[in-house]
Amino acid sequence: MSRLRANFLLLITAFIWGTAFVAQHSGLEDVGPFTFTGVRFSLGTLVVMPLGLREYFRWKQSGGSITMKDWLGMGLCGVFLYTGSVSQQIGLLHTSVTNAGFFTGLYVPLVPLIMLVFWRKLPHWGIWPAALGCMVGTYYLSGGNFTTLNEGDFWVLGGSIFWALQVIVIGFVVKSTQTPVLVAAMQFLTCAVIGMTLAVHQETMTVSGIIGAGPELLYAGILSIGVAFTLQAVAQRHTPPADAAIIMSGEILFAALAGAIVLGERLNSAGYVGCVIMFICILSVELLPLLRSRKKLALESS
Repeated sequence: MSRLRANFLLLITAFIWGTAFVAQHSGLEDVGPFTFTGVRFSLGTLVVMPLGLREYFRWKQSGGSITMKDWLGMGLCGVFLYTGSVSQQIGLLHTSVTNAGFFTGLYVPLVPLIMLVFWRKLPHWGIWPAALGCMVGTYYLSGGNFTTLNEGDFWVLGGSIFWALQVIVIGFVVKSTQTPVLVAAMQFLTCAVIGMTLAVHQETMTVSGIIGAGPELLYAGILSIGVAFTLQAVAQRHTPPADAAIIMSGEILFAALAGAIVLGERLNSAGYVGCVIMFICILSVELLPLLRSRKKLALESS
């Protein structure tokens, strides 16, 4: 697959994820966050697992193998994915789709920072002003006062750490196994098991509630989980984690647009300023080093 096609798949992923914020928000009218998360990942597993097993057996027949370390990596992807998802879902109980979209987008500058801390990969100098800019953007998005950030905002902010970890780890695991669909299926299965277990113990699951949230669960489960995360796993075989993060950050714009069109959400002038600042900073995290590397290649070839 070409890099361009992989990037296009990631853009489709961003669109599905962004619009799924509306489904996640609306679905909470009928079921709790643990139930919604558990059911959506169960649906995603049912969609993807047959394809994942088919890919696995083909890989084995061609002489490939998957180590215990790879299996554990898939499980770790699932843990990070579930933690980020349920934190986001709980946050949506108390915050808007627009806020949730932009705060989730903070995983983009977090990716290179985490790579620095755990893998000793020094990020581009642009990460530091971008991180500061994201804080300024958060300040304006909160209305000009950090104390106005509510419980939901903090849940989503915390979840962005786990989204960043999932983006990093899935990139490593997919490149190691060469089985992106299997990796997606296994991380969904991990999320489904954790999610349904917690839902049974933390909430009262009812058939009527699940049916009531049916359209939202189908969209968030089949499209957002089954399709979008699989596209992410496939595309990240050909796109580096940091580059993938910048493309997928488009979900925050799709989330804001969907929130405005479907839910009628509106921000004050300070909020729009914050959104613009955050989006510019998120884009700069990868655009600056990308432009620098292209300039360097042009100079070397001249």
